[in-house]
Amino acid sequence: MAPSFCGDDNDTNAYGVGDGVLNNGCFVDALNLVPHVFLLFITFPILFIGWGSQSSKVQIHHNTWLHFPGHNLRWILTFSLLFVHVCELAEGVVSNETMRTTNHLHLFMPAFMGFVAATTSVVYYHNIETSNFPKLLLVLFIYWVLAFVTKSIKLWKFLEHDVGLQQLRFCITALLVVLYGLLMAVEVNVIRVRKYVFFSNPQKVKPPEDLQDLGVRFLQPFVNLLSKATYWWMNPLIMGAHKRPIELKKIGKLPIAMRALTNYLRLKDAYEDQRNPDRAPSIWRSVYRAFGRPILLSSTFRYLADLLGFAGPLCIFGIVKYLNKEGGVAPTERTKHPYFGVYFMSSADLLQNAAVLAVLLFLALVLQRTFLQASYYVTIETGINLRGALLAMIYNKILRLSTSNMSMGEMTLGQINNLVAIETNQLMWFLFLCPNLWAMPVQIVMGVVLLYYLLSWSALVGASVIVLLAPVQYLIATKLADAQKSSLEHSTERLKKTSEILKGIKLLKLYAWENIFCDSVEETRGKELTSLKTFAFYTSMSIFMNAAIPIAAVLATFVTHHFLEEEGPRPSEAFAALALFNILVTPLFLLSTVVRFAVKALVSVQKLGEFLQSDEIGDDCWRNGDTPISFEPGKKHTGMTKVINRKQPMRYQMDNYEQPSRRQLRPTETEDVAVKVSDGCFTWGSNLSTLSDINIRVPTGQLTMIVGQVGCGKSSLLLAMLGEMQTIEGGVHWSNKNRYSVAYAAQKSWLLNATVEENITFGSPFNKQRYKAVIDACSLQPDVDLLPFGDQTEIGERGINLSGGQRQRICVARALYQNTNIVFLDDPFSALDIHLSDHLMQEGILKFLQDDKRTVALVTHKLQYLIHADWIIAMKDGSVLREGTLKDIQTHDVELYDHWKTLMNRQDQELEKDIQQDSQTTLERKTLRRAFYSREAKNQMDDEDEEEEEEEDDDNMSTTTNRRSKIPWKVCWCYLSSGGFLVVFMMVACKLLKHSVIVAIDYWLAVWTSFKTGETTGAGGGLNGTGAAAGAAADQDDSFYLLVFIVLCAAGITLCLVTSLTVEFLGLSAATNLHHNLLNKIIHAPIRFFDVTPLGQILNRFSADTNVIDQVRPSHSPTLESLTRSTLLCLSAIGVISFITPAFLVALFPLGVAFYFIQKYFRVASKDLQDLDDSTQLPLLCHFSETAEGLTTIRAFRQEARFKQRMLELTDTNNTAYLFLSAANRWLEVRTDYLGAVIVLAAAGASIWNSLRGQVGLGLTYALTVTNYLNWVVRSLADLEVQMAAVKKVNGFLSTESENYEGSMDTSQVPENWPENGEIKIQDLCVRYDPMLKPVLKHVNAYVEPGQKVGICGRTGSGKSSLSLAFFNMVDIFEGKIIIDGIDICKLPLQTLRSRLSIILQDPVLFSGSIRFNLDPARTCSDDRLWEALEIAQLKNMVKALPGGLDAVVTEGGENFSVGQRQLFCLARAFVRKSSIFIMDEATASIDMATENILQKVVMMAFADRTVVTIAHRVHTILTADLVIVMKRGNILEYDKPETLLEQEDGMFASFVKADM
Repeated sequence: MAPSFCGDDNDTNAYGVGDGVLNNGCFVDALNLVPHVFLLFITFPILFIGWGSQSSKVQIHHNTWLHFPGHNLRWILTFSLLFVHVCELAEGVVSNETMRTTNHLHLFMPAFMGFVAATTSVVYYHNIETSNFPKLLLVLFIYWVLAFVTKSIKLWKFLEHDVGLQQLRFCITALLVVLYGLLMAVEVNVIRVRKYVFFSNPQKVKPPEDLQDLGVRFLQPFVNLLSKATYWWMNPLIMGAHKRPIELKKIGKLPIAMRALTNYLRLKDAYEDQRNPDRAPSIWRSVYRAFGRPILLSSTFRYLADLLGFAGPLCIFGIVKYLNKEGGVAPTERTKHPYFGVYFMSSADLLQNAAVLAVLLFLALVLQRTFLQASYYVTIETGINLRGALLAMIYNKILRLSTSNMSMGEMTLGQINNLVAIETNQLMWFLFLCPNLWAMPVQIVMGVVLLYYLLSWSALVGASVIVLLAPVQYLIATKLADAQKSSLEHSTERLKKTSEILKGIKLLKLYAWENIFCDSVEETRGKELTSLKTFAFYTSMSIFMNAAIPIAAVLATFVTHHFLEEEGPRPSEAFAALALFNILVTPLFLLSTVVRFAVKALVSVQKLGEFLQSDEIGDDCWRNGDTPISFEPGKKHTGMTKVINRKQPMRYQMDNYEQPSRRQLRPTETEDVAVKVSDGCFTWGSNLSTLSDINIRVPTGQLTMIVGQVGCGKSSLLLAMLGEMQTIEGGVHWSNKNRYSVAYAAQKSWLLNATVEENITFGSPFNKQRYKAVIDACSLQPDVDLLPFGDQTEIGERGINLSGGQRQRICVARALYQNTNIVFLDDPFSALDIHLSDHLMQEGILKFLQDDKRTVALVTHKLQYLIHADWIIAMKDGSVLREGTLKDIQTHDVELYDHWKTLMNRQDQELEKDIQQDSQTTLERKTLRRAFYSREAKNQMDDEDEEEEEEEDDDNMSTTTNRRSKIPWKVCWCYLSSGGFLVVFMMVACKLLKHSVIVAIDYWLAVWTSFKTGETTGAGGGLNGTGAAAGAAADQDDSFYLLVFIVLCAAGITLCLVTSLTVEFLGLSAATNLHHNLLNKIIHAPIRFFDVTPLGQILNRFSADTNVIDQVRPSHSPTLESLTRSTLLCLSAIGVISFITPAFLVALFPLGVAFYFIQKYFRVASKDLQDLDDSTQLPLLCHFSETAEGLTTIRAFRQEARFKQRMLELTDTNNTAYLFLSAANRWLEVRTDYLGAVIVLAAAGASIWNSLRGQVGLGLTYALTVTNYLNWVVRSLADLEVQMAAVKKVNGFLSTESENYEGSMDTSQVPENWPENGEIKIQDLCVRYDPMLKPVLKHVNAYVEPGQKVGICGRTGSGKSSLSLAFFNMVDIFEGKIIIDGIDICKLPLQTLRSRLSIILQDPVLFSGSIRFNLDPARTCSDDRLWEALEIAQLKNMVKALPGGLDAVVTEGGENFSVGQRQLFCLARAFVRKSSIFIMDEATASIDMATENILQKVVMMAFADRTVVTIAHRVHTILTADLVIVMKRGNILEYDKPETLLEQEDGMFASFVKADM
């Protein structure tokens, strides 16, 4: 058959133009070629020259992207054009096949050229657009006009010769005319708007502001439609993650429209618009008004995707049906059109062609998946925007909350943290799932209708099974939520206990109480596991329902069908129904989740509404005209983001936002008074006046002191002046020249999570001299020197924990550093010892502040400073007792003055005693130093390890990439094996069996339906090769088939149940074992481990990582389950397809390679982005809780604007990370979905090519499921890595060494009452904390007789405390020995040794519980003995007064007792244990002198016959001892009776005592 353009049939005059040129159909087709050829000729050179001359053309920077008007419409039209061209091509080819005689090229050649031209046009357009050279668009304009004209001629000729709608070619031509016309219109519009030609002055355009800012890397809103749909712009980021990890710099900033500020303004306007006095504004309505449009857009996408989803089952129906019907029989020669001499295909024929249907199926899948991902993306972006806006609203509200709200406990910090961490996220998630709410019902109705159409009534039975089980699923979902809640409560309880244990670990070890506390944690863990068990059970039920419902539905349907209909379902109907059931299950499973989230969202909105309506701080007169409190300037913006995107308004807002306006001037006030309160009456809410009848003034430039007893309202007075209290009457007047902010140091110190320097400068510019002066005045230099990075060390919640005194001094330093006229200091001396307060008073307040002539108001209890005061305000019971200078008071109120005098004398005596002592501050510094000393050693070791690793890695780049893309199988195995081998084996076996059975069910269905319709099955010859045998046999066979089918289904359902249960309980037992081992390992680790490992890190293993491991069970991220399930589903599907059509294997190889690379790239990038999301979330939450804690300080300093700015930055950073993470997920899903579509195409192609029948349906149904599960495989892999990382971290701790608890002696060999006498021999003792470190005690020798009182003294770091630890074998004794009552302590079991000695530590540690529990956790002593101990410790009367006596509550860390009282409880604890050796390690450091003297006496009496070793902190406490040991650098320097040592005048001990007198 020779090809010829017009065909060479004998009976027609193909090339004749007798009737006029245009009446020859072939000529018209040729004419249609002209525009296409024209376009190709012109554009190719331009493209090549462009690419050649400016090779950068392809990689131009994204800031030149400019979209011409009608951009998206053009892309959509071009894609439609391509699709129609494909249809035209197919129609031409089929028509040509039909006419057997010769080839008519003109039927399909123009279509092919048109396809090429359309593709070229879009490539050409994209290049012009990126290089912004619109003049070249003329070429396209001309092309559209020509194409439009030529196609119109063709259409006109068809109409003339009555070719109508029933002919396919007519429809296609008409469509093309419409499309070309529209494209022409788009092009005209570009000319109209941009005026690039035919107009004298073309319009100048600039790219959007975001693109001029190179920091914006999130390009989704700016790229073209194709890149938007496939996330092509993400490629560099995701591929690049392989070479180097993604960092915050790499993901840049958010585009303006997505920033929190923009969205906040939108939401705020919507919210404020609804304000009316009758009812509160509705948050739902505001959200709808601010974000309604994107939600509607997303829902539209969702509907389109859902409708396209039904193309799958319908196409399967068609393909199977037509393969069976036509079975390769050639269509008969059909009649030609009388006039054109060619065959016209009818429109109906097209949809009966299996090959066409396969292509349609492919296109429908691609489109459906694109729409679905677009819908997801739009909702997620909207959700993130909403969250940003809500966070800004909450933050704004926090800054305006009235202080009474916080202090009266109406709004706790916990509630605020929940709002930020939980409620906003609930709303965000609800938005993500929102489109499902209205898409699902439509999907379900459509599905049921189609099922009815395929299988009539029996389908409804199956559908009703699915629908009836939906409420059960909802029930399970609610049960799940409850179980999760209760397990959460238990886990917080467990964490609290664990953290207490870790904080007091030293004490527990010294008292040998580890196991008691360990058991109490295990008990809580037990409760937690019980609720986790119910959780696991319900989860497995939910998984079971998920897997079993489709099986049950299919079973019900086909059994009913068997009994209702005589005629069995055809394979086409059966498999279309199967595919439909697969579609229907998803919405029903999701429905329960969505409903649950909707309920949660309702609750969250209610909480948010209450919070936004709560009381705000009053507007004081001096706060007027103050905008830093609100985000926006006075005028409302008209128009939403549009305004913001233009350059000017944005800048204007930001300026306004930055600079709070100054307070308005008031001419009336006098100059010499800085603040004046007249007739003030102030309250903390609930209308009880706290301060009444206040008339005071604070003179400018002078030092005013406010004194009075505890609780008489001194702090309240300061806060009232700052406007924090509610004013009932009267007012506060500030003089005008005072700046708008007040430096304020609160009583409870408040630090930011920032460096020391940032905490002190607090947003003011850094000035070196000033900074240095402030640091010296607050004597912070020695503390700063101790910190690992000096003043650049992070402190605060997440940083290093400082002691109270250090925190307070930093707060005072902050107040001093600020350049404000007024400084308010609220009891700055409370946590400082005497030296520091003197130094601070002299250097800081008198010198530094007074030299600057700053006005100071100082609240204090230290009356000895009153002599420095220029003005004194004495308070009593919420009102002012006296006001004036010290002289005034001395003359007018003698009584008060005398009272002060006696108090001052008492304080002075203490002062004299206190002067040279090794004060509390040095003690604080010492603990700090110890912590760092040990930590640094550890860090050095770590650094060395890391360096070695890095050196190995640097050899070749590829090793690092490999290491990052490997899946941690080893850790997985470790995780599984900790669940028990039997369970693992059962799980694997069940999984494999289950999937085999499910495949068997579908295969059997294929065999059965093929048999019922009287055909042999395609592959494997079927069961009865002769086709339908005699009727009787058929009947009998039919029931046999039915029976096997029922049995298989039942087996499948049972296996589903078994697997879901085994998987769950495997996860549980693994979690149980891992936590148990971790707890035991850590509690029995040597004390050195705790010095070296930061507490936060250990707690993380117990909180975050244990949580992740507990949740490896489905609810949270159904990782293990869904990974195995989706992998096995994909594998079984591919197996089935390959078995039915082996030709499919050819296509499988390239697909496999593509899939491998996609998942490899994605997993690495996803892990990085996940980390970024996690790491940016924490600072945001911390910033919120920080702000809530430091409200008064922030408001006094007038720093609201700066804090808001910081909050917006943190929110944006976190949102950027989250957006990129979700975009990366879309990137993956689009790619795996397209792969799935190609698999379907390949399977369909192979089966059409082999022209198989019965089982084609089976293969296609399976191919359709693959598309759903491919991306799950990858996502689960990525999740698994995150979770296995947690297991790995826990495993890292499981390898720590335990202390050697056994000892070489048996417990039975130790005498019951050892140590009876308390004789101690220390022989040649050498001690170190770690084999890596230098020894801290070197060759120490000493002998203590029974009952002797020994004092040990020495400078900080001389090894005193190490010696006390050596008695308990807490440190590494590597040489020498300590012998107590004849037994070498190193041989004793640790439990025995430690339970027989007692010690009091310098840091008092109390545990939450009762007083009884703190004194005697093992419950071994009688009440009398406890009371006796309390009496010795001077606590009996206090405890008697408490409600509950011995069972009175002790809060966490003993916070409800003062430090001194805590120390006394620790003493009592040691007295309860009556051991003959008693060690006191600087135990009286935080007790006042009087109590200490009593204690000394009591100890001497109560322990008259026992050995007491005192490590002294104030030397005068050991002057009465029998023996004094002076230590220096780990050696004994002096060793004798104190009297003897005092005689050696140049001795160390003598010098100590001199200093102490």
